[in-house]
This record gives sequence, structure tokens and C-alpha cells, in this order.
Amino acid sequence: MKDTALRRLTGVSALASVAIWLAIFPLYTLGDPAVSLYDGASIAQDLFRLRNIVFTRILLGLALYITLMVFAVGFRELVLRADPSYEWLGTLSFGAMAVWVGVTLVANGLEGGAALDAQSGHGDPSVARALTMGYLLIYNSSIAFVMTALYMGTAAFATLATGTLPRWTGWLALVSAALCVLAIPAMYWGPADPTSFYNAAGWGAALIANFPPLLWFLVVGVILVRKSHSLPMGGALRE
Repeated sequence: MKDTALRRLTGVSALASVAIWLAIFPLYTLGDPAVSLYDGASIAQDLFRLRNIVFTRILLGLALYITLMVFAVGFRELVLRADPSYEWLGTLSFGAMAVWVGVTLVANGLEGGAALDAQSGHGDPSVARALTMGYLLIYNSSIAFVMTALYMGTAAFATLATGTLPRWTGWLALVSAALCVLAIPAMYWGPADPTSFYNAAGWGAALIANFPPLLWFLVVGVILVRKSHSLPMGGALRE
């Protein structure tokens, strides 16, 4: 694939990822905030009410993972073409994305299983609670934050080392990685409560770890799409 086409495809994938993520986010605000994560019966009832919303979130999530994987492959190739000696960084970034997507698929399976169990209207409280607790650390807490930090950190160093993107985007990625690391200890703060700022289910840690990477994907997508047509073949995006 020619460099301009590769940059454009990678940029479009980044922007598509942002668009899908923004479509998914409101669907996670529809749960009843009064439901305790330690009350399996209430969780099962809420899952029955939201079952179609849950399945829609999962379906959109699958589309998100496709765009992320396309972006990851494109970014690795851009790093390789900018400086072949840093191929290992590009490969590490792809591997981090693959694991990031893989563990999130596990969370999708747990969440979908809980919704399926509740679909009859008589969900098992123990199943609802166990599966919900099972996916919390992946979706909204430390497991996801570790993998996000690894990807953003690798992307940052690859950008700064090769100049495949403007250097300031590398610093933005590095700040994103640092914020993800700061959010990792949230799992030690309990009990899990979606209304709290900083714990395994808290909204604060999720915002800290999710929105900076989202901003990076948006910025990178715009840069790649807008500048790809004006760059010489084989040239890196530099400032």
C-alpha cells in the first residue's frame, strides 16, 4: 500500500474508533445508579431492563475493536517505514493493542452472559453479581488501564523516536499513559461504587484513563487524514 493511502486508512480508522466509542459511552450511563454492585437481585433486574442496551453496547464494541486493530496495524507500518530500526516498537504497540482488545472481548463475554441470564426476567442473582464483578476490572478499572498505558506509552516512544507523527502528539500520548498508570491503583479502593470518584467502579478513574487516549486517537486521526495528501511518498509526519 502506498504511504498516502496507508496514512489515510490509519487516520480514518482512528476517527471511526472515536466515533464508535462516543456512541457507546452514553449507553453506559443508562443503568440505575441506585443499584448496588453487591446486590445480585437488583443487578439482575436492571440487566433485564437494559438487556437490549447491553447487547447493543457489545455489538458496537465489536465494531470498535475492528477499527482499533486496523489502526494498530497501520500505525505499526508507519513506524516501520519511518525508521526500520524501530520496528520492535511498532510491533510492541500492535501486540499491546491486540491484548487490549482481547481482554476487553472477555469483558464483553461476561457482560453478555449476565444479560443473557437475565433475559428471561428471572436472572440468577449470584450469576448477575459474579459476572458483573468479573468484568469490572477489565472494562472500567485496572486491567484495562494497564493495557491502555502500555499501548499509549509505546505509541509515545515510537512517535518521538521516529517522527512518524508530530512530536507533540508523542508527548500527548505519554501524558495519557501516565494518567492511565495513576488510575491503576483504583482497584484497591473499595467497596466498588459507580457513584464514587476513585475505585474499581468509579467514574473518576475511568475518565482519567479513557478520555486522554480518546483525545490522542482523535488528534492523530485528523492529522493523518488531513496531511496525508500533502506528504511526499515515504516521508514521515514531522514538525
